Amino acid sequence: MIERLSVTLVQSHLHWENSVANRQHFTKIFENISAKTDLIVLPEMFTTGFSMNAKALAEPKQGPTLEWMQSEAKKHNVAITGSVIIQDNGLFFNRLFFVFPNGNSEHYDKKHTFTLANEHKTYTAGRNKLIVNYKGWKLCPLICYDLRFPVWARNTEEYDVLLFVANWPKVRITAWDTLLKARAIENMSYCIGVNRVGLDGNGYEYNGHSAVYDGLGALISTPDFEKDFTQTVILDKKNLQEQREKLQFLNDRDSFTLT
Repeated sequence: MIERLSVTLVQSHLHWENSVANRQHFTKIFENISAKTDLIVLPEMFTTGFSMNAKALAEPKQGPTLEWMQSEAKKHNVAITGSVIIQDNGLFFNRLFFVFPNGNSEHYDKKHTFTLANEHKTYTAGRNKLIVNYKGWKLCPLICYDLRFPVWARNTEEYDVLLFVANWPKVRITAWDTLLKARAIENMSYCIGVNRVGLDGNGYEYNGHSAVYDGLGALISTPDFEKDFTQTVILDKKNLQEQREKLQFLNDRDSFTLT
């Protein structure tokens, strides 16, 4: 177990529906990360942008992007996470991979598909939450629209970090800022959000606002709006535990069963 977890946020433009160009782009970014880090976080659908063109773009579950993530994780001795369009058993998924430094991986399929963009007509919704155990930390990775649904994100597993990867548009960025902070406070957890920037192929504009909040909702990153940037933030497990032990808000949470 490590007391301090280093997490690198990669806020970036994306090449529309061009997985080769995006993998090359992020390879160069990884080479220029100078800070020692334990985890690199990429945006939602980081190889394509938020596209409904799944039939043309989907990769198999052990496809070139997962293989690239495994190779990069081993090369840099770091965990990497982000979501990709995947076809599995004839169905399409917006699938987040969490790849460990040794190349092993786990995945989470986006639970809440974005009906406003008809994502539900293309992608199958996931059913299971993922809790990743990494270096003594418990992480709960979710995807974009999941941020709007606090019951799904509720900290019933005593996770330490809630993590969102996203393509969240500029027009609704106030909700992104507000909900990231709220999820941190209500779950007494670090909350990380990594969003993209730039224009996508449908003309939607994205302005980042990637951020990290502590368990009391304090902003501990330095967001850089509108442009590409990487930032490494240190999460302190002792500080989180002290907050929880002092305030004990999680002890009073409601119990419930999801159906």
